[in-house]
Amino acid sequence: MPNNASPIAENIELLAREKNIPLQVIISAVTEAVLKAYQKQYKATGEDLDARYNPETGQIEIYARKVVVEHVTDPAREISLEEANELVEGAEVGDMLEIPRPFEGGRIAAQTAKQILTQKVREAERTNIYDEYIGRVGELVSGFVKRYEKRGDLVVDLGTVEALLPRSEQSKAERYSLGERIRAVIKEVTKEVKNTYGLQIILSRTAPELLMRLFEMEVPEIYDGTVQIKACVREPGERAKIAVVSTDRDIDPVGACVGMKGSRVQAVIRELHGEKIDIIEWSDNPAKFAANALSPAKVSRVEIVDPVQRRIEVIVEDDQQSLAIGRAGQNVRLAAKLIGWNIDIRSESEVKREIAAQMEQFVTQGGTPLRTMEGRVPAPWIDRLVGQGITTVEQVLQVGVDGIAEKLNCSYNEASTLVATAQELVQARKENAAEATSAAGLSAAAKAEPEGVTPSEMST
Repeated sequence: MPNNASPIAENIELLAREKNIPLQVIISAVTEAVLKAYQKQYKATGEDLDARYNPETGQIEIYARKVVVEHVTDPAREISLEEANELVEGAEVGDMLEIPRPFEGGRIAAQTAKQILTQKVREAERTNIYDEYIGRVGELVSGFVKRYEKRGDLVVDLGTVEALLPRSEQSKAERYSLGERIRAVIKEVTKEVKNTYGLQIILSRTAPELLMRLFEMEVPEIYDGTVQIKACVREPGERAKIAVVSTDRDIDPVGACVGMKGSRVQAVIRELHGEKIDIIEWSDNPAKFAANALSPAKVSRVEIVDPVQRRIEVIVEDDQQSLAIGRAGQNVRLAAKLIGWNIDIRSESEVKREIAAQMEQFVTQGGTPLRTMEGRVPAPWIDRLVGQGITTVEQVLQVGVDGIAEKLNCSYNEASTLVATAQELVQARKENAAEATSAAGLSAAAKAEPEGVTPSEMST
């Protein structure tokens, strides 16, 4: 830049290099700043002014644009033909003249120019940061803890720019010291600053994407696409579940993520400061996926209750129920988020009791027809009892020996024999109901098993 550059313009190239902002952006900001400073100092708000940077002289040149007219009505924007010819030979009516305006500036003008220039440079810097990082949302970045803020927010130095790790995006199991290395994912990049720290890049240590990026780093099969991450959920600092699937039948996706002697998953656990991780094999069959997602619990069977409302019922052995639910419901809560279905967990004994109660209710309400006693007691007795409104075996038991003797006008021993026969029939029906309960349980298991999935596969 020439040595005779004005004080305002002389550092344009240096500023562009330091801020990594295109030279033309700086020039535009400087010319705008000088123009507004001129307008403020000379109160020339009515004129049609323009400012241009002259790279040969290093000066910001200001011009007033005026139209050549025969009779001037607006001196700020018009010039007479006679005056125009004094400035430019051969001027004609209708021509647009650019008349140079001298500007030395002053303290107020310099302050105005500095304020506008600073504002424009900041806007350009924000645009640069936004353009560079907006396409990197979800990416894993590494930096150093630069400072703690009052509310527990962290300012992280990423090398060329600073980023904010809010307290809400930090795991409660983690603590960091100044200067400590930290890895996080980019959660958000804003064009306009939305926080008091003036930072546009928001980081996260709680997002599921962090877990996914860490596995991509540790597991080559994920990096090359042989193993794919289908879903991931976390309760940061406590537990996480990640569902994976292999595109190669010869590669076990869960084993690939665990690594030899657990080396790969342990590396991720260390990075997350001890967060427990369940690695689940993904399935497009929601029943099998639900059974897998409840790991480490073993599932007996799964039934899709309502495909529209996405409700699944999972049956587990009694000793697996608390493990399936997890502490404070954490395991089933994470499993439900992972598969995207509502999960209702029930124990085997609970299901059997419910089926038994339903069958008992059926037996009690329906009753055994009195005609089932035919061949066991005299037929006339049955006809006489039916004629008196007693139509079920259960009603015989309710009437009792004395009542039956009176209704049939028979001996006490004969009535006792009839009541005993009724008791045997009722007992036989209850036993049949118990057998039906067991059969119903087996039938439910058969219905719950997805096509092509054996009970043992669903318990893995």
